[in-house]
Amino acid sequence: MHQRVVDELGRRIVGGTWHPGQPLPVEDVLATEIGVSRGALREAVKALAAKGMLRVRPRTGTRVLPPEHWNHLDRDVLRWQQSGDSAALLRDTSELRRIVEPEAARLAAGRAAPDEIRALYDALATMEAAAVRPGRDGYVEADITFHRALLDASGNRLLGSLGRAVDVALEHSFAVSTQTPGAVEASLPAHRAVVEAVEGGDPAAASSAMLGIIAAAEQEIAKSSGLPRR
Repeated sequence: MHQRVVDELGRRIVGGTWHPGQPLPVEDVLATEIGVSRGALREAVKALAAKGMLRVRPRTGTRVLPPEHWNHLDRDVLRWQQSGDSAALLRDTSELRRIVEPEAARLAAGRAAPDEIRALYDALATMEAAAVRPGRDGYVEADITFHRALLDASGNRLLGSLGRAVDVALEHSFAVSTQTPGAVEASLPAHRAVVEAVEGGDPAAASSAMLGIIAAAEQEIAKSSGLPRR
């Protein structure tokens, strides 16, 4: 029940039902409209306030905060944006990847432990196996595992946590970028090149290969979703 109310309010905020600075409807009215108790509504409001989406003040009521205050790494916020402005989320995800992943690959080439390299190879093997299955069942999940493993292999704990925080955005991006015919098959050699460069201790090659993966994904997304060109 709690998550249902949080989802309902969160989707309305992201969808623009209430604009930044605008107060939410009176508590009794909103609770009746959604079909929940006032207590359940209050708990949902607290959750959204913690995500930076609402501000609760005793005299001025509960007001919607502008998007720059939102926690855009929150899994719920990412889900709501995915169902709202999908193109903007894809663009933001791509830009974040360009900033983070090539550097993570470069760091991994100098820091990855044997078990971290093995995790990359295991994820790649799962991707290759999924690529030949009907419907490519499990491919996107394996792709996410690969990129998470790369961030972990960077040796930077903040990057590892970032990978776990944005997996909703990555899943959305990968699901779109792998739709076009031949996209999956074309991406596998590039992923292998990343692992081999990391294993070989070649930071420049690892970074370049990862940047190539991101650029190729951007091209596929542009074909699939009409993502605005750079």
